[in-house]
Amino acid sequence: MRYFFTITLLFLLISASQAQNSNNEWPLFRGKSDLAGKIESELPVSPKLLWSIKTGGTTKSSTVISGGIAYFGNDKGSLIAIDNDGKIKWKYEAGASIDAAPMVYGNKVIFGTSEGILKAVDKISGKLLWSYTTDNQIAGSANVWVAGNKAGIVAGSYDFFLHCVDPETGKSLWKVETENYINGTPAILNGKIVFGGCDGMIRVVDPLTGKQKDTINIGVYIASSPALTHDLAYFGDYDGTKYCVNINTKKILWKIPGNEKSGSILAIPAIGNNSVVIGSEDKYLYCYNSNDGKLKWKYRTNGRIIGSAVLSSTKVLFAGMDGFIYILGLADGKKLWSFNAGTPVSSSPAVIDGKFFILTEDGRLLAFGGE
Repeated sequence: MRYFFTITLLFLLISASQAQNSNNEWPLFRGKSDLAGKIESELPVSPKLLWSIKTGGTTKSSTVISGGIAYFGNDKGSLIAIDNDGKIKWKYEAGASIDAAPMVYGNKVIFGTSEGILKAVDKISGKLLWSYTTDNQIAGSANVWVAGNKAGIVAGSYDFFLHCVDPETGKSLWKVETENYINGTPAILNGKIVFGGCDGMIRVVDPLTGKQKDTINIGVYIASSPALTHDLAYFGDYDGTKYCVNINTKKILWKIPGNEKSGSILAIPAIGNNSVVIGSEDKYLYCYNSNDGKLKWKYRTNGRIIGSAVLSSTKVLFAGMDGFIYILGLADGKKLWSFNAGTPVSSSPAVIDGKFFILTEDGRLLAFGGE
């Protein structure tokens, strides 16, 4: 009985830790460990460009924000810190491209490289604190679980393993083997790590022990990540099919098949207000009823949508490879605002209270705020 109580308490602490990000922090890819992309604050009504900065390199990364500092990586292997007035604070040269958003945990910025090395640097100085080597490329962002005084940084690799390391030392805690590349970011909620991979499986792992609890065979490459809410995982596959899966019962609650015109799903769904919003390579942003998968609306852009949307209670924020940044009404999908960034955008927004940040593929960071 005592053991059961201890484990239950730890899982509650895991859940609580994910809900404590303030409105002025976006320390992880998608904002929180569940990857659901839902914000409590409202987006500006008429956003204005506050500043932009050229950082001298192409990038596929997204931005995270902590303590007023924006962090992101680029294809040259530079991890860059930008202060709140749009000036470079420091750069760390990793020696290999940084393909995904970093994450901030405590005093560290943690990120993976195309050489398969997970690194942690001091978030104030950019000084290297530790590194952990996998056997192949790290293409997705790292995530973190916290349980009492225990924590773990988890990241997938093309070496077919999900790795978990100690955030203080970078030493391995455990790893879980899969049957193909892990391209996306693992999602974490309610004491479960949930991730997909190119083996076509959704896997559920216990964060404390690293034991695989369940697998759900989808049968098609999953190049992106699931988004979690309650016991449900929402995600898309490489054939353009979208899913809602109960990770406790392993049942597919709804499934929207792709067709010959469907593009691959590389974005992560955003979940909120009974809605699931996800972009596709077919140039559409889709909004579905989260309960039954019925289409509410779709919005056509002029380019593929690779980055993931962010939802407030009434609005949807996203960007596309057509070079535009959009805000739509969540209820009807009508365009409320757009901005021409002048170059493709494959990143996902980072949002803090009253502001949002978008990274373009040519390495410009754009900061927007209200009037």
